[in-house]
Amino acid sequence: MKNPDSPLISICIANFNGAHLIGPCLDSVYTQVCGAPIEVIVHDDASTDDSVKFIEEHYPQVKLIVSSQNIGFCRSNNLMARQAHGTYLLLLNNDAMLREGALDALLSRAKALDRPSILGLPQFDMTTGSLVERGFLLDPFLNPVPNTDPERKSVGFVSGACLWILKSLWDEVGGFPECFHHIAEDTYLCTVARLRGFPVEVVNKSGFDHWIGSNIGGGRVTDGRLATTYSRRYHSERNKCYVMLLCYPLPLLIGLFPLHLIFLIMEGFILSLIKKDPRIWGEIYASTIWAVLRKRHRLLHERLYLQQKRSVTLKEFMKPFIWYPYKVVMLYSYRLPEIT
Repeated sequence: MKNPDSPLISICIANFNGAHLIGPCLDSVYTQVCGAPIEVIVHDDASTDDSVKFIEEHYPQVKLIVSSQNIGFCRSNNLMARQAHGTYLLLLNNDAMLREGALDALLSRAKALDRPSILGLPQFDMTTGSLVERGFLLDPFLNPVPNTDPERKSVGFVSGACLWILKSLWDEVGGFPECFHHIAEDTYLCTVARLRGFPVEVVNKSGFDHWIGSNIGGGRVTDGRLATTYSRRYHSERNKCYVMLLCYPLPLLIGLFPLHLIFLIMEGFILSLIKKDPRIWGEIYASTIWAVLRKRHRLLHERLYLQQKRSVTLKEFMKPFIWYPYKVVMLYSYRLPEIT
């Protein structure tokens, strides 16, 4: 598949120290059988390995953007999107590989919808080959709930590891919020799109394989326990708070956000005491509360703009939600998380 002067699809891959990953990722793109012209853009985020040299030597057709300093996942994708020429964007992790027919499945669904939308594919664990999710539902506190129902199309959000979006919709929404750095940026993007009445769907054909957690650590079940890191957990809790403040319709915000903060404080204290690790409280939960308080004025200002653009009812907004806290299910299934 050749890169044309006028691509229909721009595939954007953020890379950091992924010399051992980027080859199979790019191969999975270039072996796609798709009648649409594509361009492939890779942003190297100041890698300290041989990523840049490897891409230049083995994939000269890639449009390679090299940063002199690390700017983070969100800014990387925003930068690539600004330089993309395609009608559609496909954001793809460097540790992900498209399965056969992936691009064709996404493009066919996008054309069938014939309106701005966000699409995703079923995600499979690269290590085991097992299905991880067919998009995500959400609990009241924005914890992701893996959807495994092949009959369900509409979801709360699709994984940012493989996310398809009409470029005009990306521009309208404003891309990823750069203050997020990483984690929950996909939740934000999809939630804003749904607020404005645009579909967020999973295309239950083909899929992608993913080395889950290879880039930032954690985010997967290992030996029957959920493994995460202090940084990942902090960004997750903080950014979910941001999305709630920005996107929840007022009745939801008033009813759930104070409860959410109370639960976070209780959770932080309990985890810190049980594990005898004060870092859990300080680096994750106290830091989350402080970040929300520090940015409250800016967040509420941005909220006013987002809510003015809302075009769905509260009932429609709540369709991809479950009613119970999903962390309870995770605790029952995997016990307390291992934090490293």
